Amino acid sequence: MDIPLKDILNWDISNWSQALNFWETEITHITKSEQKLEIALELGGREGGLSLWLSQFCNKVVCSDLENTEKTAKVLHDKYQINNISYQNISALEIPYQDHFDIIIFKSIIGGIAQGDNKDVQQKVFDQILNALKPGGMLLFAENLQSTKVHSFMRRKMNKWGDYWRYVTLAELKEFTSNFNKTTIQSNGMLGAFGRNENQKNKLGKIDKSLIDKITPSSWKYIGYGVAVK
Repeated sequence: MDIPLKDILNWDISNWSQALNFWETEITHITKSEQKLEIALELGGREGGLSLWLSQFCNKVVCSDLENTEKTAKVLHDKYQINNISYQNISALEIPYQDHFDIIIFKSIIGGIAQGDNKDVQQKVFDQILNALKPGGMLLFAENLQSTKVHSFMRRKMNKWGDYWRYVTLAELKEFTSNFNKTTIQSNGMLGAFGRNENQKNKLGKIDKSLIDKITPSSWKYIGYGVAVK
């Protein structure tokens, strides 16, 4: 199925799509040709873009958010006539499953869950995910990184959530996933964060991909993504 990246990712597509490419490679390694995985869960689904993407690889997908999940996400899924997605209201801090999912996926949620400097709450999200995955199951994650002091300043100026969002570091992502059997983490993006609209973000993202990512250290990047295997 040919799904536009905008329907999957919503914003800053040029940079965040690199996470999708990485995840798809990892899924392909384990699905073996045309075989699909059994069941997946999206946390913090909003419009359900990642659930739509996962529906290509899994027989069943649970799209979840804190509230009004079906009302918010089903519109997009109906657009593509998807019939293997169900809906539940689930908190990432209280996932009511154990050893259940082949894949759990999220994008840009743990910064807001922390509501300030609550690192322990962010760790709890990863612990809940680990418990809900089957042995050998995979967490696919992408999150906003702390990045540079310039990024921190501009986020406070540009975003209403800039003062309370807890941006994580690459080292913290490694710490949060330390109880998994195997974790691979990558990072990208530098200029894209400064775009004031989607057109600007994508133009800057192309510069990131073609040049800036190659010459700047990982600690300067603002997107961290990866795969953690239980």
